[in-house]
Amino acid sequence: QGHLVESGGGTVQAGASLRLSCKDSRRLSSNNGMGWFRQTPGKEREFVAHISWNGGSTVYDDSVKDRFTISRDRAKMILFLQMNNLRVEDTAVYYCAAARKAYGSREVSAYNYWGQGTQVTVSS
Repeated sequence: QGHLVESGGGTVQAGASLRLSCKDSRRLSSNNGMGWFRQTPGKEREFVAHISWNGGSTVYDDSVKDRFTISRDRAKMILFLQMNNLRVEDTAVYYCAAARKAYGSREVSAYNYWGQGTQVTVSS
């Protein structure tokens, strides 16, 4: 098992909220940007949000902007994704990832550590 472990996924109705967590058990990402991605069957993994090493900079995909919030607790080594007003199209496996550098990126290739994923299912 890798050192990034996601939790908090589940099945909810449209309009509900969920908060995903990603625990870094080996404390390897304290000075690295981190990100959340998601993937549905048959599709490429897609960018959701990223955050800088100190939490001072965040970037969102347009599809989640104003609904999702990425944050991190560096002391506890936990990355969060607060998801509000969920839509059916948000259904996916969500992955957290640690970037190679101090700032995150929209590119999958910018990350060298990944969690195992957590399923989020939104029903209408």
